[in-house]
Amino acid sequence: MNTDYRTSLPGTKLDYYDARAAVDALQPGAWASLSYTARVHAENIVRRADPARRDDYLRQLVERRRDLDFPWFPARVVCHDILGQTALVDLAGLRDAIADQGGDPAQVNPVVPVQLIVDHSLAVECGGYDPDAFAKNRAIEDRRNEDRFHFIDWTKLAFKNVDVIPPGNGIMHQINLEKMSPVIYVQDGVAFPDTCVGTDSHTPHVDALGVIAVGVGGLEAENVMLGRASWMRTPDIVGVELGGKPQPGITATDVVLALTEFLRKEKVVGAYLEFRGEGAAALTIGDRATISNMAPEYGATAAMFFIDENTLDYLRLTGRSDEQVALVETYAKTAGLWADDLASAQYERTLHFDLSTVVRNMAGPSNPHKRLPTSALAERGIADEAKLASGRAEEAQGLMPDGAVIIAAITSCTNTSNPRNVIAAALLARNANAKGLVRKPWVKSSLAPGSKAVQLYLEESGLLPDLEKLGFGIVAFACTTCNGMSGALDPTIQQEIIDRDLYATAVLSGNRNFDGRIHPYAKQAFLASPPLVIAYAIAGTVRFDIEKDALGIDADGNPITLKDLWPSDEEIDAVVKASVKPEQYRSVYNPMFNVRVEHGGKVDPLYAWRPQSTYIRRPPYWEGALAGERTLRGMRPLAVLGDNITTDHLSPSNAILASSAAGEYLAKMGLPEEDFNSYATHRGDHLTAQRATFANPQLLNEMAVVDGEVKKGSLARIEPDGQVVRMWEAIETYMERKQPLVIIAGADYGQGSSRDWAAKGVRLAGVEAIVAEGFERIHRTNLIGMGVLPLEFKAGETRKTWGIDGTETFDVVGERKPRAELVLVIHRANGETVRVPVVCRLDSDEEVSIYEAGGVLQRFAQDFLDASKAA
Repeated sequence: MNTDYRTSLPGTKLDYYDARAAVDALQPGAWASLSYTARVHAENIVRRADPARRDDYLRQLVERRRDLDFPWFPARVVCHDILGQTALVDLAGLRDAIADQGGDPAQVNPVVPVQLIVDHSLAVECGGYDPDAFAKNRAIEDRRNEDRFHFIDWTKLAFKNVDVIPPGNGIMHQINLEKMSPVIYVQDGVAFPDTCVGTDSHTPHVDALGVIAVGVGGLEAENVMLGRASWMRTPDIVGVELGGKPQPGITATDVVLALTEFLRKEKVVGAYLEFRGEGAAALTIGDRATISNMAPEYGATAAMFFIDENTLDYLRLTGRSDEQVALVETYAKTAGLWADDLASAQYERTLHFDLSTVVRNMAGPSNPHKRLPTSALAERGIADEAKLASGRAEEAQGLMPDGAVIIAAITSCTNTSNPRNVIAAALLARNANAKGLVRKPWVKSSLAPGSKAVQLYLEESGLLPDLEKLGFGIVAFACTTCNGMSGALDPTIQQEIIDRDLYATAVLSGNRNFDGRIHPYAKQAFLASPPLVIAYAIAGTVRFDIEKDALGIDADGNPITLKDLWPSDEEIDAVVKASVKPEQYRSVYNPMFNVRVEHGGKVDPLYAWRPQSTYIRRPPYWEGALAGERTLRGMRPLAVLGDNITTDHLSPSNAILASSAAGEYLAKMGLPEEDFNSYATHRGDHLTAQRATFANPQLLNEMAVVDGEVKKGSLARIEPDGQVVRMWEAIETYMERKQPLVIIAGADYGQGSSRDWAAKGVRLAGVEAIVAEGFERIHRTNLIGMGVLPLEFKAGETRKTWGIDGTETFDVVGERKPRAELVLVIHRANGETVRVPVVCRLDSDEEVSIYEAGGVLQRFAQDFLDASKAA
């Protein structure tokens, strides 16, 4: 018998690896009960893993065991420009380090294909009511990011296996869905399932096509780029049976917000979900992608749908070739990835959700899993008649109302990759214009699709002018507001918010609404479907019952409410069918991807770092404190924190204010305030990015006690001095003292975007360990990738159990092994010593190895130089 299981793929000239035969040889009949996720991983093991260990690895999947790590070799890495750029800055720094030690820097290249899409660096400085907004915003983006774009242009020439999609072309996830993913990959005459990791937590967007794609931190992505396996234990694979169908007028956004609430309550954090059943089968790929995109918001690692006829229809719609569509069908049906072949798949847990129960929803404020039915706005205290009347009285005096919507943005691949959602918004805009409704003057409105194809089908339908008339002209093809890049407010509006201490808000069709993320002066934010975003721009305030209150008065004196504007499902579907066409996607993507780049050649393999740059700087990971030993002794707390600390708290991405530590530094470097840009764009320069650590104004550090109360802000308390100061001043003080630090936290530490600098910033500050009740998956791996030790309190124990207030010092004792029990030794100021058992959250031998080396880059440098010497 051919034990490598490579065989011919029927009807093609290609081969494939028959994972079904390998699994059934191990345990007869086992394949039939395997989940989709397990089948894809089984194929990856059969094709890529050490044959001597293959059966051991397969047994983990077949027997649902979790006692052994198995390797996963993703086919490619997808990056946005912020984390992708910082990953490549790290590789450029690694080349310098290799050269300094006598190695050949030109040999340091990504081993797997890397696709970098510049989509996170544009701010909406000009709103959608400016007809030249797109050109102006792009010009500002190019001016502000010249240093960054110079480096990115160098990388595509200097590094092999790196492709770059330049700014102004769309969002990485939407481009991945509409073009980059082939669903079935072909390499060296072998067909296999496309898989990828991406430097953004919303990479599961393309799971909608049946592609295992997960979000990772840039450090983990670097590990994969350099050819190392991503090691994992058998994940919790959960079946989600979708029944029924959405009621009339219910959008995919409403469905996903309801699902996000439901799945959060069902505790699917870290799980791989597989959506199945009649309800799932009836969803379009656009609807599926909306659900898959929100995986981080309900905490799942992946959100899979099976390959079926809808998948093939979508591939045709988005301009894939007939040959590729045929290959997807042939492979899926032959290899057991077609939906019908998964009828007998078994799960350790199956959840049930009825789509017909979904009502019109929003989410917020502050969290994407806090569902808010629009019918319950009054009872939730968001809107009532008194507040609405008070707001109208203020408006009559020429003032903004309390609860003013200062930002209304149709943004994010979550919704703009779904033509039904975009067309629904456009039709609502058309109906609002017909009735004479207008956007309130204080609302900064914008439309930022994730694909240029959106503009083409809006033009084809004749609806783009209706959006433009209401102030929702196209401002960019980029992430914008959802990523905190909402741009500056009108100075008059901003000053009124400050002077009156207004509760100002944002409404957006994105996926994140954490406090302080969208704009420093939008105190809170709400997620909503694209048509609801437009409705709120007209209302101008969240102190408004969007289902009942009048948005205006028609020519006959009758009140106009939301139901008068909302388009029917039949009309939406008819416009989509008539206006969304394959040739639009081909005309967008063919020229974008048919570009040949000559790598290497005369390009210097070492980057010429610009000493005055505040965007790109040689990374310091082989210098100073990071080159020294981590003792895990005598650590002082930098912060004592509660639950739900997000990566936005740890390393915000939004606009840099002049009063911040980063703002003061940029001013000293000669940048005008108007070009400070965002924290996100400066992450290639550690001197700027360090100053963003814990820079969120909404941070609540329990050590920052002033006059007996914990004070909100970017604050810390220097010990043993007892002085409360700005966070950066505390970090500088501890760095000068060479004081090792620790962070103590509650549950769900590090949730949110996969942000490297949430780990890099604390490590450069001197933090050696984080002790928390629990960690978000991506952030935990980022900490390890930076050589920071994640430790977990035992179940039921917290910082409060042990009375930790920040005056203590801490040691960590014990042998570091996967999930070993270590001891946290607390030395109190009064001389008392307490020994607390904690779990070492190095979950695999590979993670132990990376941590002990000092991080991902240090580990690779060691291996590279060892291999060079051996050769």
